[in-house]
Amino acid sequence: MSYEKVEEAWQLSEAARDYVKNAGHEVSIQEIFDKVFLPSDQVDVEKTKAEGGNPPKVFLKSPYGLQFRPEYKDWIPFRHGPVTLEPLNLAP
Repeated sequence: MSYEKVEEAWQLSEAARDYVKNAGHEVSIQEIFDKVFLPSDQVDVEKTKAEGGNPPKVFLKSPYGLQFRPEYKDWIPFRHGPVTLEPLNLAP
């Protein structure tokens, strides 16, 4: 399950990148939030508004989120939820 959730975060990151690429104008962080992140049912809007910080972060409903990297002008996943260790099944 964790792998799928981080993949969902990467897909949202790619959607933001594609939006900027296709916009044809300088895109603000607020515009990306309004046009890409806010419409997504993955985003925890209340937590993002309360804890977004600087550099900006978008918290997802999963244990992952996206953080803006100003030096690259992109969004990368980060983990904000608890880490649950599950036993490894090494059986052949």
